[in-house]
Amino acid sequence: MRSARDIKVFQNIPILVRAALNVPVENGKVINDYRLRRALPTIRYLAERGARVVLIGHLGDNGTETLKPVAEALGVLISGVSFFDETAGARARAAVRNLASGNILVMENLRRNKGERTNDGAFVKELASLADIFVQDCFDTCHRPHASIVGVPKILPSYAGFLLEEEVAELSRALVPKKPSLAVIGGAKFSTKEAVLTALLKTYDHVFVGGALANDFLKVSGRRVGKSLVSETNENSIKRILMNPKLILPIDSIIKNEMILDHGPNTSALLSGLASKAKTILWNGPLGKYEDGFIDATNNFARAVAESKAYSIIGGGDTVAAIENLGLLPRFSFVSTGGGAMLSFLARGTLPGIDALGSHAST
Repeated sequence: MRSARDIKVFQNIPILVRAALNVPVENGKVINDYRLRRALPTIRYLAERGARVVLIGHLGDNGTETLKPVAEALGVLISGVSFFDETAGARARAAVRNLASGNILVMENLRRNKGERTNDGAFVKELASLADIFVQDCFDTCHRPHASIVGVPKILPSYAGFLLEEEVAELSRALVPKKPSLAVIGGAKFSTKEAVLTALLKTYDHVFVGGALANDFLKVSGRRVGKSLVSETNENSIKRILMNPKLILPIDSIIKNEMILDHGPNTSALLSGLASKAKTILWNGPLGKYEDGFIDATNNFARAVAESKAYSIIGGGDTVAAIENLGLLPRFSFVSTGGGAMLSFLARGTLPGIDALGSHAST
């Protein structure tokens, strides 16, 4: 995986950067610019060396949202930013040609074109025609086989941005944790967590399953879950994982209207005790129905990790938001910008978007 530092010529060269631009927007304003700040080192490095920086990214799932407010927020953080109202095409190529050396052009939401999700060959060529070099710096989408992730690197000389390099280095470190080690996986949907749980149980001393995900395990183990959220799962897969002595489940719950909504104080005490002894802590996903205000277990564990001496790695939007709300973000060793991408990397040790960077012949 070649680094953006390996690019030999920058001055007046159009460089296409897949950046993490998917930030929360309300009423036409970015309300949290954390991902934009994490994207700055690569953007600044290229711009300061005279490249014409062309940023591509997505916002939302269905492509209806515009990246204009994101471009405006980025312009507050770094000078020379402008916005273009199309993703690709002849007008877009003309806009890139007219871009001054050292300036930054934010293209419209990639997902407005159906070819992004389908990795359509024609759309890939349109994107690649915007620049001479491609830099991948959007770790949080590197698990998706989209045009801007796996298609463009097949055409353009491609490099890793600094954020992607950092993510790979830190999460690779998480694959070989110092002992004793604790992994905490929350959220929901067993189907999206089975692979990472299987991998973590091989390398971590303790793996705690929390959030709605725990309901699946509690149900299969014979405990009552009432009307709690559960997944449509293969019970045999859960039974296989339940047999592993490293697996830890919640020991008490906060229940309302026959629904498990959070973990109880005894579970929080259990996790705090494990965190205090751990040298490595990996955490992805909230521990309760966080979006509905059931935040105690999540917040209690966040405080326990912050107070520990462990090397701590966290990821997942709700998890990061919880820690940020508590003002504890600086007390964690590494904060991943990926949720699903982080889990996929931990399960496989790589991602399609990372593998794609080696698909173009060296130039």
